[in-house]
Amino acid sequence: MLVNPILYRRRIIPDECIKLKDDIILSFNEDFILTSWNALKPKIDLHHGNSCYLLNEGIKLSKFYREDNSLICWYVDIVEYQYEPEENTLTSIDFLVDIIIYPDGFVKVVDLDELALAVEKSLIDEETLKKCLRTVDKVLRLIYSGEFELLQKHLE
Repeated sequence: MLVNPILYRRRIIPDECIKLKDDIILSFNEDFILTSWNALKPKIDLHHGNSCYLLNEGIKLSKFYREDNSLICWYVDIVEYQYEPEENTLTSIDFLVDIIIYPDGFVKVVDLDELALAVEKSLIDEETLKKCLRTVDKVLRLIYSGEFELLQKHLE
């Protein structure tokens, strides 16, 4: 049973694993974890956000905000979760491809080139690639069919 886990984010490119020590878990259950956070590496616009780890969906949905709390975008990471009950850690493994949805409705898919590079370098296997692409397709279908609110509701 998942109980207030310690959160980590693992990237494949670059190969890094970061403890999200400053993320605040707002709520959680067996299906999701809702967090609030400040940017690890603040940028000109990005200041803070909220994320929902959809544990059974292979995605992490985030809302990115400016310092004045205005919405920058919705951000969908394609991920896999690994829970280690002995240490009570949950690692979100980022599979590089992201979907960005701007407030005006513009949708952008980014980092497909990094996904291809990860396959070329054997950093992910064919099964993981297929799972990742199917998840991207599922999210895009929700967005284009006007049903993105099914995911957004987790952060509202």
